[in-house]
Amino acid sequence: MNRYLIAVGNDSRKAMTLYRKNLKLSQEMFTIVSCFEVALRNAIDKHYTNLYGNKWLKDFISRGGKFDVPRCRRTKEIIRESKDKLNFAYTHPKLVADLDFGLWRYLFAQPQFYAGGQNLLQIFPSKPRSTTSIQYNQAFVFN
Repeated sequence: MNRYLIAVGNDSRKAMTLYRKNLKLSQEMFTIVSCFEVALRNAIDKHYTNLYGNKWLKDFISRGGKFDVPRCRRTKEIIRESKDKLNFAYTHPKLVADLDFGLWRYLFAQPQFYAGGQNLLQIFPSKPRSTTSIQYNQAFVFN
C-alpha cells in the first residue's frame, strides 16, 4: 500500500481507491495477456510442427536435438520437467498447454531462435518492415 499512499499524498481513502482501480486493470490485462499467450504458443507450435513434425518439442530436447546445446540448457530443462511431470499422460498437445508464457517468449531469445532455425518470425506475416531506427527482429519480439 505504501506506493499508493505516496502517490496520493498519504490519503488512505484515495490510496484504497487507487489500489482497487489497479486491481481491476490488472484483471483486465490478465485476460488480454492470457489470450495473447494462447495465440502465440499455438502459432509457434503450428509453425514448428509444419517444419519439424508433431513431436518437435520432444525432438528438440532429445540427445542431439536442437536444444541439446549449452546455450539452450535451461530451455531444455523446462521442457523436460513439464514432459516428465505429465509422465504417462504425455501427449504433444498437453505438453504445449503445460508450458508457460516465459518459455514461448524465450524461443525468441538469440540462442533458442538460432537453434530453432531462425525462421520463427514467419508467424508474424504482417509485421512491419524494419527501418534503420527500429529493427523488427527476434530481439524486438523477445523484449
